[in-house]
Amino acid sequence: MLVAHTTKELDLLARLMRAEAVGEGNLGMLMVGNVGINRIIAECLDFKNIRTIQEMIYQTPGGFSGKDSPMFFGTSTTKEKELATRVIRGEDYYPATNALWFYAPAGGEECRGFWFNQRNAGRYKSHCFYEPAQGVCPQLY
Repeated sequence: MLVAHTTKELDLLARLMRAEAVGEGNLGMLMVGNVGINRIIAECLDFKNIRTIQEMIYQTPGGFSGKDSPMFFGTSTTKEKELATRVIRGEDYYPATNALWFYAPAGGEECRGFWFNQRNAGRYKSHCFYEPAQGVCPQLY
């Protein structure tokens, strides 16, 4: 297990994954979960003081916009909790493997090469994923 968590935090992560990527299927939700877990284990950049799922979701500034979506509210499903458990246990999926950020560009636009000075790691459906250089956040590599 990469991150210690409570039952409440498992539900929060499952709901965040749903709110950010339900339209991208299970794999898209898993990748969003990867980014969240990476923010907790990374001791670098904007995430030096983020150590729990709750701190990661509600980080200000820099948290996830999905926490304000109607999709975030309500109880997570058993399947969503299973997906969240998988990323908490360490499953990761390229291009989110080492990513700390993602965004969805406007319809049809390509991913930027860099976003907030971070390198594009790749794209999955509508999300572009960004990772720090290896030496910047060694916990991710």
